[in-house]
Amino acid sequence: MKRLITLSFLLFSIVVFSQRKFEGKATYMSKTSMDMSRFDKMPEQRKKQMMARFKNFLEKTYTLSFNKSESAFKENVKLDAPGTSGPSWGRSNGQGSIYKNLKDKKMIEDTEQFSKRFRIVEDMEIPQWEMTGETRQIGQYTCYKATMVKVDNTIDWGSIFSRRGRNNQQKDSTKVKEEKPAIKTQIVTAWYTPQIPVSAGPADYWGLPGLILEINAGRTTMLCTEIVINPENSIEIKEPSKGKEVSRDEFNTMMKKKSEELRQNFQNRRGGRGF
Repeated sequence: MKRLITLSFLLFSIVVFSQRKFEGKATYMSKTSMDMSRFDKMPEQRKKQMMARFKNFLEKTYTLSFNKSESAFKENVKLDAPGTSGPSWGRSNGQGSIYKNLKDKKMIEDTEQFSKRFRIVEDMEIPQWEMTGETRQIGQYTCYKATMVKVDNTIDWGSIFSRRGRNNQQKDSTKVKEEKPAIKTQIVTAWYTPQIPVSAGPADYWGLPGLILEINAGRTTMLCTEIVINPENSIEIKEPSKGKEVSRDEFNTMMKKKSEELRQNFQNRRGGRGF
């Protein structure tokens, strides 16, 4: 099976990459589910109101622009309906993107958090994907399944505002200072198609012999809903140049510090009470 996949990929690559240009755009729909068990003491009506406010934060659309060696992944920003804007730190100003350069093995995330703009620069290490041989159809494309275990560095912003999150934080503060926090991991499942032979994908995912059309990671699913190859108007992909340059570790440290400040401020306003 693996030999057949490789052969098909190489044959298709010869045809496509012999063209004068090869570029495209892919639209992705992203959905993230929220763990509502942490709000078990909240009245049902208030839960519904909260979910309505968080809808635009949990459901988003993105565009991935790509060519043979570069790609840029950017959120498609839309105006919020009254009362549904969600948290200010969950909104995008339309400036952020994730840029990948396969030739230079460099990835740059352009993001704005707490009114400050950053360029998170990191080397692209080849992801340790495991091919399963499973196939499925996504639209007109035959896709192959690959999985990997990834370190989860995301901040659980929702825990800041839940009683359970604060209780866990109080317990953690009683532990020995020298004790290192447990490393969180998650299983990532990707579906890619060799019919579009670029090693690109949504968010920071890449490293497969074909465009990734679907990603399942934790509570988030990103699914490609539209692809345009070699559009009439040429695609321009620019490397981000604005914002303070930081490493991934530096950025994560700053965000964790800010999350603790938010948690403390929220607890002080509520007098230590839950919702």
